[in-house]
Amino acid sequence: MAPVSFDLLQIPFYGLVVGAVVITWSLSKTVQKFQRWKYARENGCQPPAHSVCHGFLGIGMLMELAKSGPEHRFLELIRGWHRSYGSTFGARITNRNVIFTTDPQNIQTVLALKFKDFAISSARINAVRPLMGNGIFSVDGSQWEHSRALLRPNFSRTRINDTELYESHVAELIEQIPRDGSTIDLLPLFLSGTLDTATELLFGESAHSLRGEGSSAGARFGKAFDIAQDVTSMRFRLGPLGMFHRRKEYNKSVKDTRSFVERYVQRTIDYRVAANSGQEVDQKIKQLTESRYVFSYELSKQTLDKTNLTDELLSIMFAGRDTTAALLSLVFFELARHPDVWNILRKEVLALEGRKPSFEDLKSMTYMTWVLNETLRLRPLVPFNIRQARRDTYLPVGGGPDGKSPVLVPKGHEVFFTIYVMQRDNEIYGPDPDNFRPERWEKFKPRWAYVPFNGGPRICIGQQFALTEAGYTITRIMQQFESIENRDPDPWTEDLKLTLTNANGTKVALTPVQI
Repeated sequence: MAPVSFDLLQIPFYGLVVGAVVITWSLSKTVQKFQRWKYARENGCQPPAHSVCHGFLGIGMLMELAKSGPEHRFLELIRGWHRSYGSTFGARITNRNVIFTTDPQNIQTVLALKFKDFAISSARINAVRPLMGNGIFSVDGSQWEHSRALLRPNFSRTRINDTELYESHVAELIEQIPRDGSTIDLLPLFLSGTLDTATELLFGESAHSLRGEGSSAGARFGKAFDIAQDVTSMRFRLGPLGMFHRRKEYNKSVKDTRSFVERYVQRTIDYRVAANSGQEVDQKIKQLTESRYVFSYELSKQTLDKTNLTDELLSIMFAGRDTTAALLSLVFFELARHPDVWNILRKEVLALEGRKPSFEDLKSMTYMTWVLNETLRLRPLVPFNIRQARRDTYLPVGGGPDGKSPVLVPKGHEVFFTIYVMQRDNEIYGPDPDNFRPERWEKFKPRWAYVPFNGGPRICIGQQFALTEAGYTITRIMQQFESIENRDPDPWTEDLKLTLTNANGTKVALTPVQI
């Protein structure tokens, strides 16, 4: 066999190249560390008093997070960590460097004061995108600005103050509440009712899932959407390892969910294309859009991209259906356990003398506002969130032994803020933060210690819509029923998907008004 030959002069050359690459990389890292050290020193940053890493590379913390969801204790696990390590602490979770915080100053900094220093986390994007595509909840930067500009005009006050939109669906919902004192779980009713309202607002045609008795297209959509959200939320919590969380129905559920919305979107596009080209249009749709506001047809004036419309409308569908239904279920969960609150609130409702409430009526109902605020304080619909540093930056407090110094947040590190824990802080909310007490809102002004709808530029654009629909529904139910009784012997059991609800639903009995 012929001997292998090569130019020995090439060995030093290749060695020099590899050496140069290693030296350049090392110098780059050294310069980066020096610049970061200098930046931290200039801004008075100190490490958090506690930096934790459970198990090898923090795998222990990841396993605790993964187990806590199915065991209905994810939020209390985080709360326990904060009790042990303080309001701000650092953690290593596999390849993620995370700063956990519940300090209002830090949350204000992330959401508002240094908004451009932080992006939504890659964990959220990867988890949400299969379901909602490039909708407003899964994009950042210029894409988010485009989505926000596209959607915001549709949530102006003049668009949402027409309470007639809710009436027919709330009336159908009330018809399904037993009047014989038997037990009803209100959560499925609220999910169907808010779906029917959301589809009518978005597409001009209700899904009528309240009438479907589990067999309608709307009811099937709701079931598929729930499964897709369940997997999405778990993947979000698991971060980079979320891709390994599987559920056999997931892919079909995502497909069915998007297909449901795409059917309406295609109808919208067909109408808009015909209208723009001067062709004959569907007269029923023309009469509909001329008589009232329909979200999808207004949105199609700005874009005819089917995928873009589907992504945005599906995102708004989630906000319109799930968050409002969750809020209603939580309000009635508390009312059933606090008959004194029910009586005070119903007295305010009865002042309407049976009149269907207008937007102005709802805004003037002080105790209703307190009840909604207290519900969202105790059980925020989106109880935690994560942001990722775009560049080296810092939080104003949490560093040093006393926690009063700034904390460096290097580029790529995550800030995990839990408003569920913050909104139960006894230093902010007094000695009874775990108690449901609407009266605390009489004089209390928490500012950044209360952010159930987020804050800063990314504050929820559908906030007023959700509160209006919830207030209207509560009022109409109270006008029909004079008392409520808890029929759930179990305590609160956390059920955290993309929104927070009680795992046992809202099982109650309602006594109708005696005529």
